[in-house]
Amino acid sequence: QVQLVESGGGLVQPGGSLRLSCAASGSIFRIYRMGWYRRAPGKERELVASITDPDRTNYADSVKDRFTISRDDDTNNVYLQMYSLKPEDTAVYYCNADVKITIDYKTYTYWGRGTQVTISS
Repeated sequence: QVQLVESGGGLVQPGGSLRLSCAASGSIFRIYRMGWYRRAPGKERELVASITDPDRTNYADSVKDRFTISRDDDTNNVYLQMYSLKPEDTAVYYCNADVKITIDYKTYTYWGRGTQVTISS
């Protein structure tokens, strides 16, 4: 029905930056909330940032002033610009979206498969 595909992860030194992208495709009528979550080794999955329609954002305290979430509704993409990366930002980052689909005009939550971000010197 709807696919979310993340990209942009990788290995970066502390203090570096990365930009994650997530492309949504499929039977999309409208995308409401989009978000980024992460799961670090041995930890629970946590919300990193979210953005609603219209553009109201929410960030985890640990990433405020370092990460910026944005979306492009023309292309159904959501982005996470990450600056001043720290080793504790190492995790698998997942894209998430609440989507009203064209099949039944109901809203469902979808997840991507994740992209690995590793911060290490």
